[in-house]
Amino acid sequence: MIKKISQWVRFSALSLVLSGSYALAQGTATLMPSPPQLAASSYILIDVDSGKIIVESNADERLPPASLTKMMTSYIVSSELVKGNISSDDAVPISVKAWRMGGSKMFIREGTTVPVKDLLKGVIIQSGNDASVALAEFVAGDEGAFAEVMNQQASLLGMQQTHFANATGWPAKAHLTTARDLSKLATSLIRDFPDHYKLYSQKEFIFNGIKQSNRNGLLWRDASVDGLKTGHTDEAGYCLAASAKRDGMRLVSVVMGAKSSRGREQETQKLLSYGFRYYETHQLYNAEQIINSPRLWAGASPSLDLVLANPIVLTIPRGQRDNLQVTIEVDNNIVAPIEAGQSYGVLNISLNGEVLEQRELLAANAIDSAGLFSRLWDHFILFVRGVFGLD
Repeated sequence: MIKKISQWVRFSALSLVLSGSYALAQGTATLMPSPPQLAASSYILIDVDSGKIIVESNADERLPPASLTKMMTSYIVSSELVKGNISSDDAVPISVKAWRMGGSKMFIREGTTVPVKDLLKGVIIQSGNDASVALAEFVAGDEGAFAEVMNQQASLLGMQQTHFANATGWPAKAHLTTARDLSKLATSLIRDFPDHYKLYSQKEFIFNGIKQSNRNGLLWRDASVDGLKTGHTDEAGYCLAASAKRDGMRLVSVVMGAKSSRGREQETQKLLSYGFRYYETHQLYNAEQIINSPRLWAGASPSLDLVLANPIVLTIPRGQRDNLQVTIEVDNNIVAPIEAGQSYGVLNISLNGEVLEQRELLAANAIDSAGLFSRLWDHFILFVRGVFGLD
């Protein structure tokens, strides 16, 4: 039989705090306007830790990404560095193709060599098309082969509507992605390569005696913004993927097809301001935190600890944490032996009648059966409980 336990609770940031009685928290109503409407073709705002999509519009429309493409180029180069396949001090030969690239440039020269670490800065800070091609050729042999790797990595990151044709974002047939896919890429880059992500906050880079500024103007206008990438072509319009962190809450926004450089920054600030002003993110449970310890029958232990496989992090309207409701459903007749990791219950978290999260409760440890006499006695009790409807 499944036993259902429903309770109103107060959460702390790290653990569940249970009070003596469970009454509906009398919180004040949250006043919240509609999400901002942006002057852009497509946009999305997401919380990095919870994955909550706070705002989206045309987020699945396939559009040219311009230099937002370079986030994937830097992701792959960072991955190769972490794996040890290349070194930051490796000397990269500069080809004629890399040297001749138009658009934004790092101003590398054909026939020279440049360290990987400098080229990576050129990609991230200066948005260098020449640096992107040089790194693509170094990692995969040529840019076409590198584009294949980019598409393979996109698939692994769940970017199902994305296809890359080059390492730069230079206009090309079928070089398309979506705001949603780019938010997945930005989130993965932040999580997977935090050390390399720090380069995205660097405002300037000097190479070959030429100082160039990061094209992400929000780095100067908003202290909470610490990356990611700008992009612009006539076809794509003005694009900006940005990430900001305030009071432990990190948001990622993607704006595609804005009308101007200043416009993409203003529209991005609308998204970030809305997210930080009206939402908050909390880690409610830790991974492997004991959530419930139901009675265990016929086991070597009298009870069974049930845990979560992963943390629970939720992004909710600001001021509503105390109104979250937790419902725990557990099997009331759990009989040993127990296999670690097996599911014996479900935890639900809801707000105002809407289920926000549902997770299985798993056995924390394997537990053997008890001795013969104890097993017989417990099975007898279970039989009697069943006869008299005491489950």
